[in-house]
Amino acid sequence: MLKFETPQARQLADQLLQPALIRIIDNIRKQLETSDWQGTYQETQIWPEGTQESTLQRFKELQAQLSQATPEAADVIRLELTQLPQPFPGYELHLTKAEQACMVDVWHLCYCVCFQAYPVTDGPVHIDESIIDQELNDVDWLVLDNKAKAIVEDVFNQLGT
Repeated sequence: MLKFETPQARQLADQLLQPALIRIIDNIRKQLETSDWQGTYQETQIWPEGTQESTLQRFKELQAQLSQATPEAADVIRLELTQLPQPFPGYELHLTKAEQACMVDVWHLCYCVCFQAYPVTDGPVHIDESIIDQELNDVDWLVLDNKAKAIVEDVFNQLGT
């Protein structure tokens, strides 16, 4: 899980991750158009480290019950769900070409766009300030797009064509 120095850093990361995801996905699409690789996306759930199997099972049971529950029972189920660890959404790109297969963690690519020297082995992540237009206090789309493009190109270069 990501660690942030301050709540403000977390808030800024939240503002940057959606644009980064958009640019990463668009650049993956462009690479797939000119590549022999085929790609499909899959949503996953990443659980906090140390989450026990019994907790995962209970979470899944409650989620299944929620869709069938009366409004009163749904409130009780939601309350119990808030007491359990919550999964973090994952997003994987599964690439195939002939007999070759590879999985790319799309969020990892987004983190590489948004943070300096990612992955960080210990301590908090640091926002890459170059992707922020300081005058407008907003995303610098050109810098963000160029960084996303370079990261995706690197992934495909490592795969080979």
